[in-house]
Amino acid sequence: MRCEVPVASVIAILLAGCAPQQPYLVSPQISNPSSQTEAASAQEKPTPAATLSSSSNDRAAPTRVLPYKGRLVDTDPSEIPPAIAAALAKDAPLTFTYREELTHDEYHLPMLFSALDPVTYFGSPLGDYGVTASATLTISEGDRVIADYTAKTHVQKSYNLYSEPKHSELERAARDAVRARIDEKLFVDADRVSHALVTE
Repeated sequence: MRCEVPVASVIAILLAGCAPQQPYLVSPQISNPSSQTEAASAQEKPTPAATLSSSSNDRAAPTRVLPYKGRLVDTDPSEIPPAIAAALAKDAPLTFTYREELTHDEYHLPMLFSALDPVTYFGSPLGDYGVTASATLTISEGDRVIADYTAKTHVQKSYNLYSEPKHSELERAARDAVRARIDEKLFVDADRVSHALVTE
C-alpha cells in the first residue's frame, strides 16, 4: 500500500525547519528568601583581612624626618623642600640656604606645515612648552659649610589646536620635582651630616 504525502505538506515542513530559532530563555530561579538575606549579609559583612587592609590604608605612612634641625636663611618657608620644612627650628645651630631658579622653553611646528597637515585638526601636537627648575641647598654651621646639594629637573607638555598647558601648572610641576630630588639627596646624606655635627 502506497502512502502519498501532499506536496503542500512537504513544503510546509521544510519551511518550518528553516525558520529562525528562538533563543533559549532561562527563567529566573526563585530562591528561599532566607537564603537571599543570608547571602546579602555575607556580602556586606567584611572579612577580617578586608578590615585589616582598610584600617592599614586609613593610616598615613609616617613622614621621614632628618636627624638634625636648622634655621632657614633668606628663603620663603612655603617654597622649600618638605624635608627642610619639617626640620626647621629657631634655635638650631645649623642654617639652611635654599635657592630655586626657573627657565622656560618652547617648541613650535612651522605654521605653514601645521595648517596644511590634516592631523592638525584632529588634535595632533603642534609643539610643547617646557620649564626647567634648578635648585641649590647649602647646610652650614657658622662659617663652615657642612653640605651642599644641587638638582635640576625639566618638565614639558605638548599643546594642540584646542588646548594648551598653563605655565603656572608647568612651573609647579617643575618645582615639586626638583624639591623631591633635593629631599632624596638629603636623606641619602643624612648620616654623614649628623656624624659631622657630632665629631665637630
